[in-house]
Amino acid sequence: MLVAKRPNHNFAKIQPPVEKSAAFPVLKFIFRLKKMAAPDELFCWEGDWDLPSVSTDCLVVLAYAQFAGAPLKLRKICNPWRSPGGSLPALRTNQNETLSRPSDIIIHLRKQKFNADFDLSAKEGADSLAFISLLEEKLMPALIYTFWVEPKNYVEVTRRWYAEHMMFPLNFFLPGRMQSRQLEKLRLLRGDEHLEAGEELEKELYRDAAECMNLLSQRLGSHKFFFGDSPSSLDAYVFGHLAPILKCRLPNGKLQQHLKSLDNLSDFCSNILLLYFPRDGREPSAQKAPAAPEAGDFDNVPNKRRKQLLSALFALGAMLSYALLTGMVSIQHGHQEALEEPPDPEHIGAHEEEGDG
Repeated sequence: MLVAKRPNHNFAKIQPPVEKSAAFPVLKFIFRLKKMAAPDELFCWEGDWDLPSVSTDCLVVLAYAQFAGAPLKLRKICNPWRSPGGSLPALRTNQNETLSRPSDIIIHLRKQKFNADFDLSAKEGADSLAFISLLEEKLMPALIYTFWVEPKNYVEVTRRWYAEHMMFPLNFFLPGRMQSRQLEKLRLLRGDEHLEAGEELEKELYRDAAECMNLLSQRLGSHKFFFGDSPSSLDAYVFGHLAPILKCRLPNGKLQQHLKSLDNLSDFCSNILLLYFPRDGREPSAQKAPAAPEAGDFDNVPNKRRKQLLSALFALGAMLSYALLTGMVSIQHGHQEALEEPPDPEHIGAHEEEGDG
């Protein structure tokens, strides 16, 4: 017996085939637009001494971003291990790339149409590159020596600042590691692998730095910026190198005294701070009100002492585990009976009576 098949009227379950060639490019384009809309993140050292950051490289990047109007998401931290590149400054782009060198960050911002040198002529661009090279060759070695090698400045200012602002246990070994890296950088800049600190080296470095400052002062003259009324990348580099010397209170301030004798360079740094960083680093670090905690910022979360204690215990446990695994520390098992069985109180009492007798 033949039974007629009932027609399927459930049209809701019937879906037209999806054209992948048309749907996926649209979704991919929307995803790319969302990523392009997200601003780049800049990780840099915190500020102090009336500066937006205590780091020369961070100051260069911050100043250039302000001059070019780059919309960066700024994260000021005191733990370089929390940055995407393990050092500061670090720029995490919306394409998940990480840039650490100031020159690379500036080139990236230029590619994003944030160019502070757009109005410079070819000659001005060449002069800018020449003066930036002069800064790296003549002023940077003296800057490293002043903050990281000169004994009084390093112990009383540099190491103390980083030790007080880093969390435990990083503040015990990270400042010393940073000093070693800065000393390696100084040797690389000077082209001497066996460079040692001393009076002769200090005189030579400070003489070169003073000559560099004099040339910068002559080039700036009575102008507001080095190339007219608008700041450029050269202004960012000069500000980043001179501002820490001008603002930090150093026991050995020979370089600072020479900078303060050049009024136009001192005013140049002060004007940039007033125009582009009016609220950064204006209060002493000890008198700052506690800021609202940011998501993911370990240094600002509640119960900081408890977090520090837990991190210290975790670090101690990790070091002990490493020592045990590598054989640096071994545990020897003694007589279990002597360890497990407690001494007889009566036996102890008998010995005490004999001793008294």
